[in-house]
Amino acid sequence: MTGQNRLVDRKRRVAITVEQCWHRVPGGTATAALAVISALADREDLDLIGVAARHGEDPPQAFRPTIETCHLPLPRLALYETWHGLRWPPVERVTGPVDVVHGTAIAVPASDAPLVMTINDLAFLADPLQATRHGNRFFRRGTELARRHAKLLLVPSEATAAECRAAGFDGDRLRIVPYGVNAQPVSESDIDGFRTSHGLTRPYVLFVGTVEPRKNLAAVVGGMAALVGRGIDLVLVGPDGWNEDLRARLAPLEGTGTEVHRLGFLSAPEVAAAYAGCVAFCYPSLREGFGLPVLEAMAQGAPVVTSAGTATAEVAGDVGLLVDPDDHVQIGEALVRLVDDSALAADLGERGQARAATYTWERTAALTAAAYGEVAP
Repeated sequence: MTGQNRLVDRKRRVAITVEQCWHRVPGGTATAALAVISALADREDLDLIGVAARHGEDPPQAFRPTIETCHLPLPRLALYETWHGLRWPPVERVTGPVDVVHGTAIAVPASDAPLVMTINDLAFLADPLQATRHGNRFFRRGTELARRHAKLLLVPSEATAAECRAAGFDGDRLRIVPYGVNAQPVSESDIDGFRTSHGLTRPYVLFVGTVEPRKNLAAVVGGMAALVGRGIDLVLVGPDGWNEDLRARLAPLEGTGTEVHRLGFLSAPEVAAAYAGCVAFCYPSLREGFGLPVLEAMAQGAPVVTSAGTATAEVAGDVGLLVDPDDHVQIGEALVRLVDDSALAADLGERGQARAATYTWERTAALTAAAYGEVAP
């Protein structure tokens, strides 16, 4: 039977892990996984089934999988440990037979079917302090299992592909699958409503992301020093994460006249309005697998300041101001340029929207489906 006839006869059945949706901070890996799952579900050649640990309740609405999800009989910690230590239980125990298993995070599922793994980044190898001792052990074991068992590895950027090659992965098994963006329409009234509801009466620089060391919030605060006295505030969107004393991190701005608005986790429409209303989006992350916030900001026409030599620089291309993430003066100078030169800010915003439009989840789904076809023809 040829591959083409096989697809005519029946859909390719794929089990895909969604456990990160139940994590305390689901983060970008859950956001990306759910977006690509949604796009894959629209394809006529695939039959998707989600896989997760045992849970007594659904995840938050924003992170609820849109496909049927089967739950293995173990809670998360036990499931992750037995997957990595015993290679048990197989996902087929609850899904039935599948053609492919897709692990969308570092937890490597046990299965008899061909395995595809998504590796977003290997930041823990570059800086072990990014994770706890248990986290480092877990990540290292997952990386080794992915290297040993995965037929193909999907990475969202060349930066992550380079990390994988340096870590000993076979380059022939790597497939670069960039993420996409669904730009929500935002009107001036939406922006005004967002400002009013959060008490934003002045122009603001925006940061979006989980508060954790590699997001480099210290550099955002350091850059904001160049705008002191200009009546421009800092808005932080995203959940508290780990290994960061946010009060201490923001202390340098106290008494400067720069107000810091911590808005926490927001709905997708509010985040879109936050991007659309900012004078600049500042994201000098030290290390990213892709950098979805940069793409989301570009999609809303926000001028972007982000890190040179990283995955976010791949996303921004020539439509963002690229800076050394360790140079607070350089970051401040980039922010001042955008504030002082409205023509530059508008040009970067317009070209950013055009570039963002080329990053679609449909393309992500097509490349992912092609990988499934390689391992299960």
